[in-house]
Amino acid sequence: MTESAVPSDAKSPTLLDLAPAEAKVRLQAWVEAKQLPRFRTEQLLRRLWVAPVGSWQEATELPLALRTELDATFPLPRLTLATREQSADGTRKYLWHLADGELIESVLIPTASRRTLCISSQSGCALGCVFCATGTMGFRRNLTAHEIAAQVREIVLTTPEDKPTNVVFMGMGEPLLNWPAVDTTLTILNDPEGFGIGARHITVSTVGIIPGMEAFAARPEQFRLAISLHAPTTEKRRVLMPVEKKYDLTAVLAAAELFERRVTFEYVLIAGKNDSDADADALATHARRLSALVNLLPLHPGGAPGLTPTTPDRISAFADRLRDRGIEAAIRRSRGLDINAACGQLRTAVEKKQRRNAAPTVGE
Repeated sequence: MTESAVPSDAKSPTLLDLAPAEAKVRLQAWVEAKQLPRFRTEQLLRRLWVAPVGSWQEATELPLALRTELDATFPLPRLTLATREQSADGTRKYLWHLADGELIESVLIPTASRRTLCISSQSGCALGCVFCATGTMGFRRNLTAHEIAAQVREIVLTTPEDKPTNVVFMGMGEPLLNWPAVDTTLTILNDPEGFGIGARHITVSTVGIIPGMEAFAARPEQFRLAISLHAPTTEKRRVLMPVEKKYDLTAVLAAAELFERRVTFEYVLIAGKNDSDADADALATHARRLSALVNLLPLHPGGAPGLTPTTPDRISAFADRLRDRGIEAAIRRSRGLDINAACGQLRTAVEKKQRRNAAPTVGE
């Protein structure tokens, strides 16, 4: 595979960094300048996302000379697959190389009725949540729109029947700290001339970056918002999530009220940290205020050394306590326990292996 474009702070020539309407304008201008038939614009546009090609040479409905010129004028950057792991439960974890050597992850979770892809929006993460492996590596850089959307595009290119039915911005990084690129990617994912995934099947998960929440709420589509809550009080949340010092729980919940669609609370249960009856009662109060669904997530043991997952019996009791208070609560099953499926875990494991292999042996 060829490699992706340069980091997001540089100007990229690729059409894949543009929303479909913008890409269409650019292609139309080029087609007219070349005095090509007008139908070429639509023909070329659909090869970006609707029926993507890895390079223009694969678009065999086009004359060879035109394909060669397109490759030179409008290159189609690719991600390079570094590692792919598959769990016994069908979960697939992808580790992708970017052009500058950075690594990002995405996870495909198939079920009987859907194929959900969790995608990354940053390389690394600056937020340092104590239960997340990504936070241990620090922040590297934002991804471009095409690097985010390429996590979908690569799957469509290699295995078209695995095209995701649902996309969740819940991989590496905080999406709302990279809002310009995420904003464009949302359009690429949803637009009929993009991947055509329904807005209600696209979810952005945030720890509560308020300016980004406000911008996201202003979009007219029915995209879904998930808030990584993980504790029901400012005091407890600050221990788990340093971002609480900047965007506190009270302000985050107030910002969520701007969102006119149903909100989900993501809540990783950690033994002795956030799983008491009092925690469930406080969480129920917040959920009732926003009519929120609560997703209870078992702590992935490989992603958070030093923390203990809440026991299954306690998770069930916590969920029942929420339901008794009129809250819709779902217990999400941990997927990919036999692979490096926790966010950031595969990249961390690969980097540790690379460091071990690069270390000098005794006597060198």
